[in-house]
Amino acid sequence: MPSSPRAFRIREKMIQLLFAVVVAEAAATTALLFKTPLRKLVVYGLDRLKRGHGPVMVETVAATAVVILASSLYSMVKIHARSGELGAATPTDQVLMARHLLEASLLGYSLFLALIIDRLHHYTRELRSLQANIEALTKFSSASEQVRTGSS
Repeated sequence: MPSSPRAFRIREKMIQLLFAVVVAEAAATTALLFKTPLRKLVVYGLDRLKRGHGPVMVETVAATAVVILASSLYSMVKIHARSGELGAATPTDQVLMARHLLEASLLGYSLFLALIIDRLHHYTRELRSLQANIEALTKFSSASEQVRTGSS
């Protein structure tokens, strides 16, 4: 539990950052869902992110988010158990519970959207390669059809 004003400000900044991350991930998901010029930019950015040290960095950030999520859930369980013993939650416990709930839900949404973005990126790249294969096959079949009709 943060007891100092500095720790409180850090928590506030983290919640603001989580809101920004969730909004950015929702925008990236929307860009991947619809065929727009922004989709190519997002796919290019994700391609660059998945090269080199990017995957290790993403996994580290995701693992840290999971640990913070687990800590927040544990704090919620402790507050709930403490309020169960007393019969009713104190106003301080209610505020802390709301803060932990907001933090946990934002982290959960962020992790879920990251998973959705990863799968959409994978399917978009697979779709692009399948379309290229189909285009090559149609060119090949039309060329072979022209050779067949020209020779007969």
